Order: sequence, then structure tokens, then C-alpha cells
Amino acid sequence: MTEILRAIILGIIQGLTEFLPVSSSGHLEIAKYVMQDQSIAEQSMLMTVVLHFATALSTIVVFRKEIGEIFRGLLEFQNNEAFRFSLKIVLSMIPAALVGIFFEAQIEELFAQQLLLVGLMLIVTGILLFLADRAKDTSKAVSYPNALLIGIAQAIAILPGISRSGATISTSVLLGIDRERAARFSFLMVVPLIFGKIAKDLLEGDFALASSSSLPMMAGFVAAFFTGLLACTWMIQLVKRSKLYYFSIYCFIVAALAIAKALGWF
Repeated sequence: MTEILRAIILGIIQGLTEFLPVSSSGHLEIAKYVMQDQSIAEQSMLMTVVLHFATALSTIVVFRKEIGEIFRGLLEFQNNEAFRFSLKIVLSMIPAALVGIFFEAQIEELFAQQLLLVGLMLIVTGILLFLADRAKDTSKAVSYPNALLIGIAQAIAILPGISRSGATISTSVLLGIDRERAARFSFLMVVPLIFGKIAKDLLEGDFALASSSSLPMMAGFVAAFFTGLLACTWMIQLVKRSKLYYFSIYCFIVAALAIAKALGWF
């Protein structure tokens, strides 16, 4: 298997699992482990960031109207619905931003084929999805306290194996927020964080590592972008129809396989 093909496979996995609530980072770590590619493992965090950047762009394409409204709300600086929604997006970013700033080194250590950790965190994701699927009262809008709680869920989801979309959507639904609003808020709140991470790495020169493998990175990027376009639109419809239960079962199955493999049971 060539390095470009491996990167495309990782891109497709990222594009699908970034929006489906099954942990994109967890699946990327499992894929790297299965493919046993040390060249990719050495740049594990870099590849993860590049693929997340691709799905962030696909989010912008799908939600370009909503993102435009967020910018207009911030620039107009009037106490209207668009401005309040923009403030909630900003508020939701704070917990993950703080974790990324103060615990960057510890986070990078988690992205090194930590298969047992991925399996355990996938169980957490499965439990969250199972509980959210059973929630009945889901008709509220996103409030400021809710935005902060959803942001905390996003910060915890930095751990590989905890689905970011699964954690944030599940938290939203358990707080009583309308399912479609929950999905849209979940996808919109991550975009500024990803671009912030990319900007930080560019300023620090972290992307110099990519010079020797720019073609595989590009191949993975393209695969993640186009797969993400499809998965993002599909996921919104699935959340509206309360189909999270099936993803919960899937997470439990993958978790069991990952834990069994990590413990050397097969």
C-alpha cells in the first residue's frame, strides 16, 4: 500500500467520521495502528490537523449562509438574534481553546496509536449517544449556559475516541435543545477552533514537517473534504430522525475490538 493510498484512506475515514458521531480521531488512530505506517505515525498530529482542516472547509461550504450570519452578527454589534448566536459560538469555543493552549504537549502524546485509550473513550461516546437517543424533550434553543456546557463537552472530546460531534450533539440534546439546532451548532462551533489551530501551527513553523510528504497530505485533504460534504448533510438528517442509537451500537462494537486488540486477545 503506497503512502498516498494510505493518506486517501485516512481522508475518507476523517470525512465520514468527523460528522458521524463515532470519533474521527479515534478511527484515525485505529486506521494508523492497523496500517502500521510509522511515517504517518511520526506526523500523527500533523496529519490529524490537516484532515480536520479539510472537514472544516466542507463545513463552511455546507453552512456558508449560517457562517455569514455569524460574521454579520459580530460586525453589526447589535443586540439581535444574530449577534447573540455569534456570542454563543464564541463562548462555546473557550473551553477547548484553553485546553489546546495549556495542554498541547499532553494532547499530542495521545495521538500515537493509543489503541486501548481509543477503545475506552469509544465506550464513553456510545453511552452518550444511547442516552441522547432516548431524550424526549428537545425543543429548546441554545442558551448561554448551554453553550458553555456544550463547549466543555467539545474540550473533553479532544481525547481520541470521544466523538466531538457525538459529545456536543448528545450534550445539546440531553439539555433539551432541538435536535436540528443541536447538530448545526455542533458543526459550526468547531470551525473557528480548527482554523485557529492551523494558524498557530503555521506561525510556529510546525508544518515544515509536511514538506517531505506534501503529496500524501494533499491526497488525504481532498478525500476528507469531499467525503465530509456528503457526511455533514447526511448527519443533520440522521439527528433529526433520532437515529443516534445505531451509532451507539457501532461505537460499542468498535470499542470492544480495539480493546481486545490492544490487550493482545487476537
